[in-house]
Amino acid sequence: MTSTDPPSRYRATPVSFTRRGGRLTERQQAAWDAVGEQFVLDLPRAGSSTSVDPGFVLDVEAVFGRRAPLVVEIGGGRGEVICGAAEERPEVDLLGLEVYRPGVAQTLVTLRHRGLTSVRLAMVDAAEALATMLPAGSVDELWVNFPDPWPKARHHKRRLVTPAFAGLAARVLRPGGVWRLATDWAEYAEQMAEVIAGSDDFDGGPAERFAGRALTRFEAKGVAAGRPITDLRAVRR
Repeated sequence: MTSTDPPSRYRATPVSFTRRGGRLTERQQAAWDAVGEQFVLDLPRAGSSTSVDPGFVLDVEAVFGRRAPLVVEIGGGRGEVICGAAEERPEVDLLGLEVYRPGVAQTLVTLRHRGLTSVRLAMVDAAEALATMLPAGSVDELWVNFPDPWPKARHHKRRLVTPAFAGLAARVLRPGGVWRLATDWAEYAEQMAEVIAGSDDFDGGPAERFAGRALTRFEAKGVAAGRPITDLRAVRR
């Protein structure tokens, strides 16, 4: 995909996503108009539409209006997991980082329909958010569910879960905080396990399925296609 975004300090290296637009349905647009200002963070940019000014640090308590454990989900898609968690764990603050506008809009539909209030959404490159936007040691749990596997060998450099990304995860997680991952791509699961094992900041590896992860349509399709689902869990030292 050809991008028309102006260059920023982070675009010198490959990003793990392709910037996707897409029209909103009437229901999605109605939800955006009604509650978008409440749930979607207005971030200062640094070039592209998914960038964040590297001098900006999120005031988590101000954004959520309380002090509570913080869970960050990267690439939440249509919001099934984060909305399910908001219902099951109302005492937790949930921040979703997603670049797909229709996915954010569909999450807003669900939040509005279910009357959920403990979720905030940011349309931002997750690597930038972890590098500068989120305060160090501010996150209790970091979720990376079914990131793009970039299956072709020449595209592996675009995968999200790398040793460099593990460093970003370690920066934002508090000691004892948990990094949860899931994938339906066996070779990527091996890479994730290698990244965790090679990190000086984490202990962990493959684990049982995280009970707090709602079953999404994407995961269900993977199961139906016969692809094994691998969960991993790593604890910040």
